[in-house]
Amino acid sequence: VWKCKHLHFEKSEFFNFFMTSVSCNFVRIYKKLIALLLFIVLVVVVLKFCVVDKDPDSDMTASLPGSNSGIPDKLWQPKYAILETTMGEVVIELYWKHAPTTCRNFAELARRGYYNGTKFHRIIRDFMIQGGDPTGTGKGGTSIYGRTFADEIHEDLKHTGAGILSMANSGPDTNGSQFFITLAPTQWLDGKHAIFGRVYSGMNVVKRIGLVETDKNDRPVDDVKITRAYIKMN
Repeated sequence: VWKCKHLHFEKSEFFNFFMTSVSCNFVRIYKKLIALLLFIVLVVVVLKFCVVDKDPDSDMTASLPGSNSGIPDKLWQPKYAILETTMGEVVIELYWKHAPTTCRNFAELARRGYYNGTKFHRIIRDFMIQGGDPTGTGKGGTSIYGRTFADEIHEDLKHTGAGILSMANSGPDTNGSQFFITLAPTQWLDGKHAIFGRVYSGMNVVKRIGLVETDKNDRPVDDVKITRAYIKMN
């Protein structure tokens, strides 16, 4: 017999009492641990879905399949690119059906902000306005595929009039980031420069840019810049 000051227990009774107490404590601790784990999981889930990215552009990057490589997936085909310039806004319609590789390069560079702050560094009246070089020299710029990429010439696309968007280059397969917009028919460029879009609206702005004063090297006396370039899905 186990004796206490006020209680008397048989050995078996004490053992049963002890085991019952231990079991109850273990169950209580187990329930608390489960509740704690569930709370932690809930907090993690809430934080995951409530975090807001402060950079609006990064939302699109995260949603683009294949964006880890820096090159958007082929399914990503925004219809328009908008060029906000120091002389007004120009909306470009991209020819994805005929020049998907070239359109993807231009659209992705615009989405990244690559063209923001760049100049129209070469302007020739009644011919074209040229831009897209971050150095402003006519010798710079790279594509999203590397330094350069191959020509994407389509026989159905011709430099038939004003407002044609085409890639500037220094020879075959040397496309980077530079582009030009025609101010008149320039058929001698057919087969030599990749056409990938046209001016959808803002041709009056393009024409005014084409009339600015330039020096002997066809550089504007006063800078004409793309303040912001971005894409629009439809």
